[in-house]
Amino acid sequence: MRRIAVIGGGWAGCAAAVALCRRGDARVTLFEASRALGGRARQVNLDGMALDNGQHILLGAYTETLRLMREVGVDPGQALLRLPLQMRYAPHAGGMDFVTWRLPAPFHMLASLLSARGLAAGDKLALARFTSAARWMGWRQDRDGSVSELLDRFDQTERLVTLMWRPLCIAALNTPPERASAQVFLNVLRDSLGASRRSASDMLVPRADLGALFPAAAADYIARHGGEVRLGSAIKRLRRSGDAWLLSSAAGPDAAFDDVIVATAPHHAAGLLEGLIDTAPLAAMQYEPITTCYLRYGDDCSLGHPMFALVDDGARAHWGQFVFDRGMLDERQRGLLAVVVSASSEAIAQGHEALAAAIASQLAQSFGMPVLEHPHWSKVVSEKRATFACRPDLARLPNDTGLPGLLLAGDHTTGDYPATLEGAVRSGLAAAALL
Repeated sequence: MRRIAVIGGGWAGCAAAVALCRRGDARVTLFEASRALGGRARQVNLDGMALDNGQHILLGAYTETLRLMREVGVDPGQALLRLPLQMRYAPHAGGMDFVTWRLPAPFHMLASLLSARGLAAGDKLALARFTSAARWMGWRQDRDGSVSELLDRFDQTERLVTLMWRPLCIAALNTPPERASAQVFLNVLRDSLGASRRSASDMLVPRADLGALFPAAAADYIARHGGEVRLGSAIKRLRRSGDAWLLSSAAGPDAAFDDVIVATAPHHAAGLLEGLIDTAPLAAMQYEPITTCYLRYGDDCSLGHPMFALVDDGARAHWGQFVFDRGMLDERQRGLLAVVVSASSEAIAQGHEALAAAIASQLAQSFGMPVLEHPHWSKVVSEKRATFACRPDLARLPNDTGLPGLLLAGDHTTGDYPATLEGAVRSGLAAAALL
């Protein structure tokens, strides 16, 4: 029986290990340097609560993630709140109210566009023109460029860019539209707005923490199928010896494996693979942070809806982009709000305490609720290397390294998607399939 090592217990590594264990023809060992699985999408404990290192949204188009959740015993219907795609702004934010109807595609988008509030006729015509042209183009363009260039090309109005395209781009690619890949953005729109299934565009908001959503169940699945998960096991060196790969760690002697999948973050992978393959694309990757600000109020404090969009405006210190009422997702978290700031380099430069105060003030103004300016407790969690900066024509390495029994996995490998959970899962499954 072949011995296979998976280095990195993020969503890509967990997906690869589950797929390999399912086949039952190898002894699989999953190595994770930290004491918890999940990588950059993991559980953290804050103020006695099991929360996340960042509030996430999944899409109905995440077919492989949803399938894998079911395979390891997680029911997506229970673990995720399914909402139709929407850009519903806080009542006093000066935004719009756009909610897709539960009709067959593409009629759901047409009905939603006609009924949207807060958009002028010119805005609606521009949105219809863009989606029609994108379908006609097959959601592809001959030459990649920025999302801003794409929007200019199809004469999208300033208000539509501010309230629709910019927040969608930042939420999906974690990269501002002026430097984000138009082609990757089109890929995401193709599989959500442009899909033949209306449900593909649904927003899926986790009710449970990210650890319970997949990694914990994946670990149980791996153990039940004869595999092993080693937490707190950082692999320091990887080298070839005869027909085997030797993994070095501080935990003990070198361990030999027939095959290895490196499923770590790009900067870690570059160090492990130096001298084995050309790691220049990994080393050259730039990153964007994602910041989540948790604010706790009284148990009776509620926004009345699970999530709202916010108008971000750095000039006014309005950094929040989306706010989630955690109490409407889990009754044990009543009074807890989570505010997301994607591509948050500028926002976190002022410090966590100042950012939390600015967000509380933004919430109070956006909802017309003065009580929101004075939370009982707040905590800012910032993942500085949350995702790679998804720029036009970004060089991304394939799963296959060209060396026998050595594969790469992670949302940073070649693929249609930006740095998302679905991108990570798909890459992990592709690496496992290549073995």
